[in-house]
Order: sequence, then C-alpha cells, then structure tokens
Amino acid sequence: MINHFKPIRIMTPELWLLGEIDDYESFTATYRYHAPGEFELVINLNKQSTNLLQKNNVIMLGADPKKVHIIKHRNFIQENDETLTVRGYTLSGITRQRRTIPPTGQAYDRLTANAETIMKTYIDHNCINPSNPDRVFSMLINNENLERGPSLPWQTRLKNLADELESISRTTGIGWQISIDLDLEKWIFDVYEGKDLTSGQEINPPVIFSVEFDNVESQEYTDSLIGHANIAYVAGKGEGTDRVIVEVGSESGLDRYEEFVDARDIGVGEEESPPSPEEIEARLIARGEQKLAELIAAEAFECEISNSGSFKYNEDWSLGDIVTIQNKKWGLSMDARITEVIEIYEPDGFKLRAVFGNKLPTLTEKLKSKLENANIETTR
Repeated sequence: MINHFKPIRIMTPELWLLGEIDDYESFTATYRYHAPGEFELVINLNKQSTNLLQKNNVIMLGADPKKVHIIKHRNFIQENDETLTVRGYTLSGITRQRRTIPPTGQAYDRLTANAETIMKTYIDHNCINPSNPDRVFSMLINNENLERGPSLPWQTRLKNLADELESISRTTGIGWQISIDLDLEKWIFDVYEGKDLTSGQEINPPVIFSVEFDNVESQEYTDSLIGHANIAYVAGKGEGTDRVIVEVGSESGLDRYEEFVDARDIGVGEEESPPSPEEIEARLIARGEQKLAELIAAEAFECEISNSGSFKYNEDWSLGDIVTIQNKKWGLSMDARITEVIEIYEPDGFKLRAVFGNKLPTLTEKLKSKLENANIETTR
C-alpha cells in the first residue's frame, strides 16, 4: 500500500526537534494569503510520539519551513479505538493573541507608509519590542523591510492584531506569513506578493486551470453581490452638520451599493498638533477604501486540483499567485489570485483544493464586520 502521508516533525516553541510521525489517520491544513490558516491532525492514540503532541508545540509538515503550525487544542475519544484529534493554526495565528496597543502617551498607533512597513511596525510594537515585556514573543523577528506595497495612512487602537494585518493585506493586496528558520532558531514574519501567471502576460509561464485541460477534478463558481458595497460615506469627528463626511467610490444607478463607515476616531488624541483638514480627509478616504476592500463583490472559483495535472503545486504555482481559471461550458474565464489552499492527507490519497478570488464571507466574518463600527466608540 502506498503511503500518501508526509512526515510531521514535532518541535518545541524554541524549534528543538522532539520527534516525528508519519503514520496517522488524517491531516488537513488550510493556508491563506490574507489571514492565518488552521490545521487538524487525527491519529490513533497508541501510535508512536502522540505524547509529544502538546499545546504550544510546533509541528512542521515535511521539511517546509513555511508550513508550520502551532497546537492549541487536543481532544481524546474512546470508541472502537482511542483517537487523538489535534487542532491549531498556522504559525501566523499567534498574532490572534495580541491587541494593537498604542505607543505610550498616544491614543492611536498611526503611520503613513507602504503596506510592508505598516505591517512590520505593528508586529514590532506588539510582539517584538512592546513597552510591556510580558507581550514579547521571544522567538519572533521581522525579516528585512523591502518596503513593498502601496503607501497609505493607517491607525489602530486595541484591535486584534491578526484582524488588522488581514485588513491591511486585503486593502493593499500584500500577503503575509510567519515561517521558521531552523539555523537561526527563530520565527520569521514577512510579507510576500504572488507572481502573475495569467494567460495574458508574457513574462512568466502561464498557469491555466480548466476542466477541459484535465488539471481540475471539480469546480464550483460563485458570483454574488450579496453584502457588497462600492460606495462608502465615511464620517469623522463632530455632530450634525459639523461632522465631516467624505464619499469614497464613483458607481451610479443600479451598480451603486452604499455603506456608512463611522470613523469618529480619526483625529482623536492629536489635539496638541492637530492634523490639517487635508490630512483628515486623506485618512477618511483611506478608511473608506479599507471598508470597501472588506465588502468587495464575491467572485470565486473553488476547485479540487488534479494530482496528475500538468502544473505542479509549489513548483509551477503557489498560494498568492494570480492565475487563469476557465470553464468553457459555463462560458467563464477569470484571472484571480489564489487566496486559499487546502491540503488533505488521508489513507486513500492526497487531495488538494484551492480558492481563486474572493469567497462569500462566513456568518462569523459577517458578525465580526458588523461589530467593528460598534467597537470604535468603546475603544477610542
């Protein structure tokens, strides 16, 4: 019988190797371009090294330093056999454990810079060099800042750090991750940009996913305007007619979907050196663009990728790349970023699924978005 499982290395948070397992019931990992992913490992409790699967230990799939996960949940079940289910998230999920605390004496952590600088600044302020040493992740460092991504103003206060990084990522198109360096024995935060592999460009070998090309086992296509907005009325400080409101977006008629954004926090805490009206307007516009990036129309292909197709995962294409997806029978062709990849290892084989484009938000994501404006008043 062919063993489809990749070995899983178990390490301490300090990246000291404890053991390795390659005989388990199943392993499923979801990797995302804009946000942390998660994993689930199911294993018979009587198999070797299960005692090493402890909370906060780190597991690496194969020898890939980018596919590293941290254990946060264990569940034991006794039925016919004793089974252990281990869950957690990709290492970038540690950012869910931190809030964005403003620098001492400041109401907000504000800066205007490129996306990479903003992300790495918030990582530094909240994980590497915070004013409270209890907040430090001693294993974490920032990779070199190459100043990638568009420039924009950003401010944060008491937000979940992972959510804030996701918002910056969705607004600017820059992905992010935490990998490991075994030589340095460090966790490495960095951003990245996928390659353009679409059929219309001539720089890179194009990658086209299509049932007609026999590199896709199944496809699902969603095209939805439910929950979509493309016009934002962004309201700053003040009351009634004194409140500054800017309009972001330019659609009209039936194609126009309006949203209100409460941004009364902008300009708060800067009474000693108040920003100019032009600076306030720029920040309000940026806040509106941020909100509209969260409410973009959902258009996505979800595909199961053929293991025998001509394009090899992590060789010809990877998470974050922009590729072409087609279904000629449906009359569809779309260039889209690969925003999610799911790897499934089971006894009957390896399955690979990918999401191209923007999925409909889950109920949890909708509720989180609705709570954001409500939280502005309680945290300002």
